[in-house]
Amino acid sequence: MAFILHIPPLEGGNCRVWREKYELALTLSENDLALTSLCPTEPEDPVRVENETDADFNARKRDHVEVRMKYDLDRKKLDISNRKCLMVAKSTISDVIRGSILDCDTDTEYLKKVESQFTGSSKAYASTLIKKLFNKKYTGGGIREHILKMSNTTLKLKSMDLGLKDDFLIHLVFASLPKEYETFVINYNIQLNKWDIEKLIVICVQEKKRLKSL
Repeated sequence: MAFILHIPPLEGGNCRVWREKYELALTLSENDLALTSLCPTEPEDPVRVENETDADFNARKRDHVEVRMKYDLDRKKLDISNRKCLMVAKSTISDVIRGSILDCDTDTEYLKKVESQFTGSSKAYASTLIKKLFNKKYTGGGIREHILKMSNTTLKLKSMDLGLKDDFLIHLVFASLPKEYETFVINYNIQLNKWDIEKLIVICVQEKKRLKSL
């Protein structure tokens, strides 16, 4: 149950991350049989053939009992796993999205419909995130929170294979700062050393304090 609780809710552009966490949780909890195994083929009951002796036919029927028992056991395990997988999938998808996906008999069919639901919408969501990131402006308040929000947006894009390098994100953060930070940005651009996001946050917090003390 602990593994399942760590599956992020499927809400929009995180389909790939949701699928990875979903499969990981089911694998670690040993409930992934429906994801990894094909449905067993049901054995046909033996039919007596022409000129077959009673002894031979009875022997085939005894062998069939063992084959049938194995099939019934394998099918029961698969059905239980399939039911669990479907319940976990549906319980980790937001109500709005789940309501637009038709029910399926198997978990693999349901996952295909989930993925097809996001083939186009994930692109639209990515475009929204990119516009949000490029138009972001710092208008006051916590500068640490401002940078972390921009960093979080890049992480969402990264989950869709559209990640940005830290250097580029840092320049976007600088572009989002008001005119009071202009000298601060120029000083960074003329130095050789590059910062990571953690250092950027520390220096920006210090610069904000300096500006407030003027």
